[in-house]
Amino acid sequence: MMADKDPKEMTEQEILARIIRLGFDGDKARFETFCEKLRAGLPEGTGVALRGSVLTAERWADGEPFDADGPRTSDLDVTLVGSKVMQYWNDDEYYIPGLHTKPLGDKDPEIARAINPLRVELQQLVGRPVNMQATSNLILYVRDVLFNQPYFMLFEAQEGA
Repeated sequence: MMADKDPKEMTEQEILARIIRLGFDGDKARFETFCEKLRAGLPEGTGVALRGSVLTAERWADGEPFDADGPRTSDLDVTLVGSKVMQYWNDDEYYIPGLHTKPLGDKDPEIARAINPLRVELQQLVGRPVNMQATSNLILYVRDVLFNQPYFMLFEAQEGA
């Protein structure tokens, strides 16, 4: 079964199908609208990746399945890649200054006030929590390789982002 597979053993098409099935209730049009809103609402050249349980089909903390606590309870972890988008975060809201921000979500909507309306709009679209974090390509890569935290690029960061 596809849900039992590790994302590293799956094709891009299989991963995308899992993301749409789990995170978007199988609604490809909703997924495409989600991507369009991200493109329109972010600085030009920003890359966007999805991480977490929507990719792995299980929660990192306890290994429970995606949405184990009920329909639409698992969040979408959206990682934004690029230096321009990091400027939306308050200066003191970084884990690693200039490289990796703290997550923006319902618990801390003030840490990136200018981008929070987009996050809220996306959350309403998908009917589940959406968290955003900005990072560099280096940190994204390190988390994948060293910490086995895979990601799926919705669209790549462009030069100068």
